[in-house]
Order: sequence, then C-alpha cells, then structure tokens
Amino acid sequence: MSSNTTVRTARRRTLRIAAAALTAAAGLTLTACSGSDAAGAKPAGRTDTGAAAVEADGAGSSAGAQGSDAQAAPGAKVDTKADAAAKQPGSAHANGGGGKASSGVQRCHTSGLTAAFATGEDATPDPNGEGATTTSIVLTNKGSSSCKIGGFPGVDLKSENGQSWSLRRSSAKHTSITLAPGDSTDFTINLALAEKDEAHPWMPASVTVTPPNETTSLTLKWPWGPLVDQTGATHPATFVNPIG
Repeated sequence: MSSNTTVRTARRRTLRIAAAALTAAAGLTLTACSGSDAAGAKPAGRTDTGAAAVEADGAGSSAGAQGSDAQAAPGAKVDTKADAAAKQPGSAHANGGGGKASSGVQRCHTSGLTAAFATGEDATPDPNGEGATTTSIVLTNKGSSSCKIGGFPGVDLKSENGQSWSLRRSSAKHTSITLAPGDSTDFTINLALAEKDEAHPWMPASVTVTPPNETTSLTLKWPWGPLVDQTGATHPATFVNPIG
C-alpha cells in the first residue's frame, strides 16, 4: 500500500469518527429536548386531573374553568357536569330565571282555595241599575304556603232542571298574583238580570268555579235572581272577567 493510500485511509477513519461523534452529540441533544418536553407536559397531566376533579364535584370557579381549558392537553375533557347541567332544559341557566324558578311558589290548586260570593250592600247586583251589573266571587288561599293565581276561571251555571250554561270570557287582559296564606282575590261576573216580566228567564240554582289550569271545581249556591236567557248568544251580556 502506497503512502498516499495510507493517508486517504486515515482521513476516512478520522471523518467517520468525527461523524460518529456528531451523531452521538445530536442524540444527546435530542434526548435532552425530549426530557424537557416531558417535564413541560406534566402541567397538562395536572390539568387533566384538575378537570376530572371539577367534573366529579360538578362545580368550580370561572377562573378555574378557564385555566383548565387553556392548559388542557389534546383530548382532555373540559365539558364538566356543571356545564352539561347548565345546558339541560329546565336548568337555571337554560331558563334564564333561576331565582324565579327556585322561589317555590306554585300555582293555586282547587284543594287549597275556598270560594264565596261577595255579599253586602255594595256587592248586591242591582237589577234596576242602568247598564251592566256585576257580582263578585272571592277566592281565598286556605293553605299554609303562598300560591300564584291568574287568568280566567271556568264558570258554569246550573239550573234547577239540570241545564248547564258555560259563561263566555271577556276580552280583558290579566296578570298573575301571589296569595299568601289567608289572602283573597276575586273576579267579577257581568250579569244580565231578568226583569219581572221576562218571558223566558234562566234561573241558576248553583255555579261551579274551576280555578285556572285546574280540573276540579268549587260549587256555590246561586244567591241572586234569574238571568236573561242568552245561552245561545254570540255576545251575551252575562260573562266572566279575569281574576284580580
């Protein structure tokens, strides 16, 4: 082997050794970077744990939720049960009125009410008065808790021979009111009282009152005189007005 060949061979060996050294150094550098990344990934692991804790508790501060959302690793679950509950129909967030929904005031049920005709000089219908005359029915909350009522009651007159007359409603607007235990409200009925010479008067014997949104009724004895028979009229002069 010539001296030139020996020199070239030595150079090749030297280059191989240098390349190997560079490769090893690069491998160490990559290993160090991977270790740094792994150390940096630990907060993401803690975020996953935090998100799981929020999900288990079903609650958390807004700041905590934002922090977990910002640091969560790919695939981490950040839609907590509290968020899911807020999206469900009927939740306080979905309704936009949690305070009202949680107030606990239910509507007034028939079983919790009493009914009576208002009596006295001012409450007595005047058959000789000009224009419409009215009678009032008072509804009282006999329960131990407040209840809410509003709208039109159903009013059916019953005659002595079993005939029924379901009164039409007026066009008056209405709202709901809350009755504390023992509180009362009323509604009026416009009456077309029959005169003495009325050819075919309609004489009620009783009246049944069905509170709004209820299916059971309260029955009262009719305390007044006969009415003009307008059971088939489109716009009868005897009709019911809303509560309150």
